[in-house]
Amino acid sequence: MSEATVRTTTRPSPSAPPGRPASGPAPGPAPAAIGPLGLFTVLLGAALPLIDFFIVNVALPAIDGDLAAGPATLELIVGGYGVAYAVLLVLGGRLGDMAGRRRLFLIGMAAFGVTSLACGIAPTAWALVAARVAQGAAAALMLPQVLATIQATTQGPRRARAMSLYGATAGLSMVAGQILGGVLVAADVAGSGWRSVFLVNVPVVVLGLVLAVRAVPETRSDRPASVDVPGTLLLALSLVSLLLPLTEGRAAGWPLWTWVSLAVFPFAATAFYLTERRADRLGRTPLVPPSLLRLQSLRRGLVLVVPFSIGFSGFMFVIAVVLQQGLRMGPVAAGLALVPMAVAFFGASLAGPRLVGRFGSRVVTAGGVLQAVGVALILLAVLRGWPDLGPASLAPGVAVAGLGQGLQLPVLMRLMLSDVPADRAGVGGGVMITTQQSALALGVATLGSLFLALAPSMGMRDALAVTLLVQLGMIALTVLLSLRLPRVVR
Repeated sequence: MSEATVRTTTRPSPSAPPGRPASGPAPGPAPAAIGPLGLFTVLLGAALPLIDFFIVNVALPAIDGDLAAGPATLELIVGGYGVAYAVLLVLGGRLGDMAGRRRLFLIGMAAFGVTSLACGIAPTAWALVAARVAQGAAAALMLPQVLATIQATTQGPRRARAMSLYGATAGLSMVAGQILGGVLVAADVAGSGWRSVFLVNVPVVVLGLVLAVRAVPETRSDRPASVDVPGTLLLALSLVSLLLPLTEGRAAGWPLWTWVSLAVFPFAATAFYLTERRADRLGRTPLVPPSLLRLQSLRRGLVLVVPFSIGFSGFMFVIAVVLQQGLRMGPVAAGLALVPMAVAFFGASLAGPRLVGRFGSRVVTAGGVLQAVGVALILLAVLRGWPDLGPASLAPGVAVAGLGQGLQLPVLMRLMLSDVPADRAGVGGGVMITTQQSALALGVATLGSLFLALAPSMGMRDALAVTLLVQLGMIALTVLLSLRLPRVVR
């Protein structure tokens, strides 16, 4: 299997160049099915980048104490990773379609291990920022290959199960990252302190590389397109001009460059859309084909995943600050306070495929309602129990919120890619993950900044309450948007 080369053979996309058939399968060998070990390996590759986005939250106080980073640099340690990750994801998917997805998966995973080591031995705060940016770029090479490989090597019920497992892995990794970060910082393995949250990746990457060579089949598109240079540069400019000032602005005191950057964003985004639409109409293959967004399941799913991810990442960042700085919990206690969320999320993810078969996309609606109930329970506990709030007081709300999230995210990810042709699997997966990752970064930048701006004047209790109310508004929006999803989930 490790030597097999699989070419996707599904119908051409709507923007296929003139002279190519508009429908019907392309000739070529049928894709080889990925085995259980191969699926485990690519899901391991999917977990690493998401764990590392959140694992730093609990370690930030220790990093600040050791490297004297300061608020602005700490924001860059979080935001630099997220921005580089988001900017390069679609390009990573395109490169995998061209050069081979297993090849890019191996390159990305190896680079992720090297950059994780660089993070773990960084002598200064700015060296850590640079290593985190490089780590985000490595993640962007690795992660799109996961979805593209699943799309290219599974069909029917096997694809549905694999996509459900991917969604479960993604959501669980976000929660587990924060739990693992607290445990590792407190364990102080061999005196490594916060550095262990990065160094732990190295043996995992070595294992992943060995397994990938043995068990992950090679796949690529039958019609690989060249890199869309104008589209790549304009997408990068759009995301950087939005995410960087929002991430860094509050801590830096909103200097002039942040406002100039935000002013550039709408022009860059408009230029990107017009450039991609023109390339699509001329029969070229743009970085993000507008024709792909005509797929109702993908388009409506992307609209919903934005408020979901903003609320999720904003909550995870804020709760890490509140538990450690507001309630004076140690890193282990702060991490373990989220265990009920992880357990409930995992249970809901396992039940999701069976529920989807019966209720379709209404499972996402029900999950949104449950998440709202959970956040409301957390808000009630905060208002009643502060400052003597402990993990036991938070557990009911955290568990119910995790249950709701577990019913939403795996189903939503499966739905978004259900109609994407396999020859566009890399691009489709890249678009979905870029949207999700950009929204995760926005959540930290917006809800996190809101909380940190309010806390000095209002106190942490009331600042947290306001932040939770904003998140409830976003959850209400996701519930309404979920009603527009295609009812049947393939």
